[in-house]
Amino acid sequence: MTHASVVDLRSDTVTQPTPAMRAAMMAAPLGDDVFADDPTVNALQARIAELTGKEAALFMPSGTQSNLCGILAHCGRGDEYIVGQLAHTYRYEGGGAAVFGSVQPQPLPQDAQGRMALADIAAAIKPDDPHFARTRLLCLENTWNGHVMPDAYLRDAAALARQHGMAVHLDGARVFNAAIASRQPGQATAARLREIADLFDSLSVCFSKGLGAPVGSALCGSKELIARALRIRKMAGGGLRQAGLLAACALHALDHHVERLADDHANAQRLADGLRAIPGLTVRSAETNIVFVDVSDGRGPALLDHLKAHGVLATGLIGLRFVTHLDVDADGVDRAVAAARAFFAAGADGPARAAAAAGPY
Repeated sequence: MTHASVVDLRSDTVTQPTPAMRAAMMAAPLGDDVFADDPTVNALQARIAELTGKEAALFMPSGTQSNLCGILAHCGRGDEYIVGQLAHTYRYEGGGAAVFGSVQPQPLPQDAQGRMALADIAAAIKPDDPHFARTRLLCLENTWNGHVMPDAYLRDAAALARQHGMAVHLDGARVFNAAIASRQPGQATAARLREIADLFDSLSVCFSKGLGAPVGSALCGSKELIARALRIRKMAGGGLRQAGLLAACALHALDHHVERLADDHANAQRLADGLRAIPGLTVRSAETNIVFVDVSDGRGPALLDHLKAHGVLATGLIGLRFVTHLDVDADGVDRAVAAARAFFAAGADGPARAAAAAGPY
């Protein structure tokens, strides 16, 4: 099976740089970013800071490092941050804030849309007492499992945190997806992005998901916060040299891959509609570029194996997850739906009927 023949819906991190992005990489002027003299990195940092309305930004190799540096720039040893129990910064980033910074997470339950109850947040804030960790930061996420977090909720949660002297950080790995999906008719994406970013003291923005760059995220915030984050990034091994090769890809993505996120959202809706029509599947989300599916009778692992055998890749950590991106078009979506339909059409007769029904890939 060749790479080109695979419909890879595991994540929007699997994208390959486009030919134009590769050309931009090769043409990028370079310096040494540890000396802060790589012009392409500096241009990217200035660009994403301006887009998010923050004073400064810092290019990072990964979203995990960007969130880590953000949390540790806000919090010191013995402090804590409040975060959703299923949030990426708590569940999927290796416990980095606790391991590297002695910063305690205070995880709270979330509803189906990823929201922590405001009453739970308020109850989790510790009093100023030596018995307790100091509650310094609230971490939120947008999008969350493909859901766009409502502005009203983000605004109320941020206001609650600030009433208690806390800062507010956004894991905005897919914040451009959120901006595209929630902008008003005629509203510029940049204006919508700024509305979201204005609610936060800092945010991490990923270039290597829907935007299609091979590597990189940026932490955006005040000059003072970014100065602290720069020191932490160095300790975390994130001081890169001729990083402009990577920053050029991110700049190209900002110029050419933002508005096309709407295509990913349309393909996700096409996928959700197709899968929803198959008895035995329940579709849970298709607001942006992520579709979650529940499979009846515990047949999820078997369906994943069947899809893989027919050139369609997905993941199955929390139900089946399909993610659309710039390397998946409508034809690829239709192939995925056809393969899933064939699996259920085979019934008890097994994989032979499923293979015949799906046809060649």
